[in-house]
Amino acid sequence: MRGIIPMQKFHVPKRLRRTIRSGQFNVTFNRDFSGVIEGCAEATNGRPRTWINDRIVDLYTSLHFKDHGHSVECWRDGDLVGGLYGISLKGVFFGESMFSRETDASKVTLVHLAARLSVGGFAFIDTQFITKHLSRFGAVEVPRSEYRGLLAAALKIDATYNTDYTDDDLEAILAQ
Repeated sequence: MRGIIPMQKFHVPKRLRRTIRSGQFNVTFNRDFSGVIEGCAEATNGRPRTWINDRIVDLYTSLHFKDHGHSVECWRDGDLVGGLYGISLKGVFFGESMFSRETDASKVTLVHLAARLSVGGFAFIDTQFITKHLSRFGAVEVPRSEYRGLLAAALKIDATYNTDYTDDDLEAILAQ
């Protein structure tokens, strides 16, 4: 089984919509890739170790410099409080990891990522596996055989990650 969030099924929980509309966070793209990957690698109370070692950081950073690795940053008062990173390839965004130093910060980045991906023509976000957190956004598990077909179709899409989205595009995602 493989976890994905189909872009047409992306859903934003009601309480999170209010948080996003409040404007308490500022969201940027590819502004601090190293800060995001370091945040994802940080040990926490519930997670003393992560899979993100120096080699992983180097590999993903090189993909970032080749415009395949991307980060979404969530800021409050100039401080990086959440983020996510992943890889874009044709019509798929492969989400690798996310972190949050403040409540909802990583969720806010996921919603802004979805707005960008929708405008850019992406088919789905590959989440690798499903968590309770991701299922609230429309993540589903698909059998490997079905995943291979969805992936093959998405790899034929000429999607664009570096597409700006408008407030109306974000509102369209929030309404889903």
